[in-house]
Amino acid sequence: MQKIVVYTTSSCPYCQNAKKLLDSKKLKYAEIIIDMDTNKRDEMIKLSGQRTVPQIFINDKPIGGFDALSALNSSGQLDVLLDEKTS
Repeated sequence: MQKIVVYTTSSCPYCQNAKKLLDSKKLKYAEIIIDMDTNKRDEMIKLSGQRTVPQIFINDKPIGGFDALSALNSSGQLDVLLDEKTS
């Protein structure tokens, strides 16, 4: 089963779009809201090397933000990535 983690802030429209895309594919994910938690924000920056949200990880691999997720989905590579670690 794939593991999906999405770092978000409560007011970010790209975060909402990323969650909508994952929801539309009926994928379960853990959302970590970093607005008020500097430890989680620092954790996201350390793991991704990025300061912007959303930051999306699939099976501990940094995917990037909504644009990257959307591009993976459009190309069919998102499904391939999700199938990689299902055993």
